[in-house]
Amino acid sequence: MKILVTGSAGFVAGYLVDELLRAGHEVVGIDNYSKYGPIEKSYDHDPHYHFVEGDCKDTALMKELIEDCDQVIAIAAMIGGITYFHTYAYDLLAENERIIASTFDAAIWAHEHKHLSKINVLSSSMVYESCHEYPSKEGYELTCPPPLSTYGFQKLACEYFVKGAWEQYKLPYTIIRPFNCVGTGEQRAKNEKEIMSGNVKLAMSHVVPDLVQKVYKGQDPLHILGSGEQIRHYTYGGDLARGIRMCVEDERAVNEDFNLSTPVSTTVKELATLIWQKINGDKPISFISDPGYEYDVQKRVPSVEKAKELLGFEATTDLSTTLDEVIPWICDQIKLGNI
Repeated sequence: MKILVTGSAGFVAGYLVDELLRAGHEVVGIDNYSKYGPIEKSYDHDPHYHFVEGDCKDTALMKELIEDCDQVIAIAAMIGGITYFHTYAYDLLAENERIIASTFDAAIWAHEHKHLSKINVLSSSMVYESCHEYPSKEGYELTCPPPLSTYGFQKLACEYFVKGAWEQYKLPYTIIRPFNCVGTGEQRAKNEKEIMSGNVKLAMSHVVPDLVQKVYKGQDPLHILGSGEQIRHYTYGGDLARGIRMCVEDERAVNEDFNLSTPVSTTVKELATLIWQKINGDKPISFISDPGYEYDVQKRVPSVEKAKELLGFEATTDLSTTLDEVIPWICDQIKLGNI
């Protein structure tokens, strides 16, 4: 199968493209390097990977790339940690709407005039930002209050692009909602602003690289955002990539939506303690709670039964094993100045 992956130089795509290539697929990637700048990937010279530096908002270019593809996986977007949501509230909405609209324009055209069979859209757990039902099942995003952050709202809008394209043009789809992907490859973004967290200067990043950086640099007591009781499901990037591949390959995924996540709930304090122990051993840990942000969701717990029952997908890599891979990589990136 020939698959177009948008945002192919990004964090999640780094795991996904490798997964698709190892499964025997041909992959076309497009990215404008706007987040990290040019970076090398292990598969750059794979004969079955074809990369184009370009902008997904260029619909003519997207049509060129998509015209002989069987499926497209729409990942490209402005994305970052919680402080990113607040700093780029308008850009996250406007830029991501332009990206997804152009991608759908090209996909609808290729489905009508070429042989594109399906679009796979990466949404987000943030569509459940305002929910109060746990675990949150697929479909609840349609009945719970809408997300309050512009990022969460735009991800929900992506799902409505799916709805509209199916209702009007019968473009088959799969909606994929990752939950807190953790892995290697997430660096300091070019447009991220540095902020202080205690005595450590951080980039606007996700919780794992930020906590690793603070512990690695010797911060004690450890500064955390809010109470530390926020609940998340930290899902290994390799597991997520496998789940996305299964959504692409399995006919049972057509016109369905899936939460792809580990089933294990972890508080921020539990995550921080695990990172602390892996770096500092038995040294006692203490915390300072910094003021939380407006869109710091206190609880996000997915139902994962649908993906298991329909596709046979389960996220099997536990958080400790994930951190054994991620922590050394982050520490190396800190030394190189990339985080």
